[in-house]
Amino acid sequence: MPKKAQPVRLYVNGAILGYKRGLRNQYNHTSLIKIKGVDSKEDAAFYLGKRVAFISKGKTPGPDGSKFRVNWGRVCRQHGSNGVVRCKFRRDLPPQSIGGRVRVMLYPSNI
Repeated sequence: MPKKAQPVRLYVNGAILGYKRGLRNQYNHTSLIKIKGVDSKEDAAFYLGKRVAFISKGKTPGPDGSKFRVNWGRVCRQHGSNGVVRCKFRRDLPPQSIGGRVRVMLYPSNI
């Protein structure tokens, strides 16, 4: 009897830290994401260009019958030297999402 294959996980978890900001100004169009297991600028370079999914739950089902909503984004560059990255989403993330989770997909691949 053949062994059942494990499902392949094509994403890494990340945490939303907040928005890109200066001392007085905040830029809501760019979100800061801390990717799990990434602790340096060199490690973060692998994730540049990867897609990011923010998954939330709505009250009513959408056209496909699912209550889950997905806001897609992309890792656009690094932020600092500790493995934090900047991401731009199709729709800006809501303030309630700060401290929440995102999925950083391992595609598109550039290796």
